[in-house]
Amino acid sequence: MGFKCGIVGLPNVGKSTLFNALTQTAAAQAANYPFCTIEPNVGDVAVPDPRLETLAAIAGSKEIIPTRLTFVDIAGLVRGASKGEGLGNQFLANIRECDAIAHVVRCFVDGDVTHVDGEVDPIRDIETIETELMLADLESLEKRVVSLEKRAKGGDKEAKETLDLVNRCLGPLREGRPARVAQNSLEERKAFAALQLLSSKPVLYVCNVEEGSADKGNEFSEIVKARAARKGAVAVVVSAKIESEIAVMPAEEQKDYLDAVGLTEPGLNRVIRAGYDLLHLVTYFTVGPKEARAWTIEKGTRAPAAAGVIHTDFEKGFIRAETIAFDDYVSNKGEAGARDAGKFRLEGKDYVVADGDVLHFRFAN
Repeated sequence: MGFKCGIVGLPNVGKSTLFNALTQTAAAQAANYPFCTIEPNVGDVAVPDPRLETLAAIAGSKEIIPTRLTFVDIAGLVRGASKGEGLGNQFLANIRECDAIAHVVRCFVDGDVTHVDGEVDPIRDIETIETELMLADLESLEKRVVSLEKRAKGGDKEAKETLDLVNRCLGPLREGRPARVAQNSLEERKAFAALQLLSSKPVLYVCNVEEGSADKGNEFSEIVKARAARKGAVAVVVSAKIESEIAVMPAEEQKDYLDAVGLTEPGLNRVIRAGYDLLHLVTYFTVGPKEARAWTIEKGTRAPAAAGVIHTDFEKGFIRAETIAFDDYVSNKGEAGARDAGKFRLEGKDYVVADGDVLHFRFAN
C-alpha cells in the first residue's frame, strides 16, 4: 500500500514533464500547448528507502521489493473548469479518486514556454486551481442538500448525520475556504471521505523551478512555501527539467550529475517524503532469505491491520507480531543477534506499528 497522488496544475507548468520523470516513462506527452494530456496517465513508482537495502544485505535476501505509490497525471485545469471550461469536469472527477493532490506550480520564467495568463504569478495560479476545486465541491454539495433534507425529515438517521456534515462543509466553501478546514470527528472520517470533495484532499505544492534554482529554490518558490506554511500545507522545490534528465540516466551516472547541479538526491525522493508526511504514512518491513519487502501503512495502525496489508487472512487470524526495531536489527546484525540482545519483542493486537519495524506475523489459519 502506498498512496494515489493526482498531479494537477495549470497548462504548461511542467506537470507532464514531472510525471515522466517520476515514473521514468514517456507515457505522458509533454508539449508546449494546453491539454496535451487527453486521458489521465497513471504510473506506479517504487518508493526509495535505503533501509530496505540495508536489511536485505544483512539477511542475504535474494529479492528486494519496495513499496509503491501511484501518480496520476491529470490534464491542465483552467479558470472555469468547474463549469466545463477547457476539459472540464471530466478531469475534476479523476481527482476525486486520489488520496492527495500534488499541485505543480510554475516558478520559472521562460519565454519559450507560454503561460496561459501571460505572466508567471504562482499565487494567482494556485488560487485559480483551488477556486475551481472549491466551486466544484460547492455545486456537488448543494445538489445533495434537498434530497438529504427530505430524508432527514422522514426520520432517516444516516441522512441527518450526512446533512449535518454537508452543512459544515458548505460553510467554509461559501466563504471561499476549502472543505478540508471543516470540523469533523474521528468517527466521521469515513463519511467525510465518502463525500469525495476535491478541496478536502491534502495538498503538496511542487514548485517547478529553473535548473539553476533546483537546490535552494527562487523568489517564486519562497512565496509558495510561505503560503503553504500559512495554510498548513507542504511545499517542495524541484526542477522538472533536471528530473527528466536524471530519469533516463544510468544509475552510476546519476550521483555525478546530482553533485554537478548541487543536489544530494533526486526530487522524486523529496516529493515522496513530503507526500508520506502529508498523509501520515509510515513503513514497516518483512525480511527473510527469500525477500526483503517494504509495506506502507498509516501512522497509528495497530498490528492486526498492518498484517492485513499483506493478506486479509493475516488480520483475521492474527495472534502476535514478532517485532524488531530497524536500528536494533541493524546494530545486532539480524534477527538472531537481536534475540540474543533482548531486542526481539512479541507484540499483541493493541501494538501500534512504528516506522521501521521489522515484523513477522503469527496467525491462525
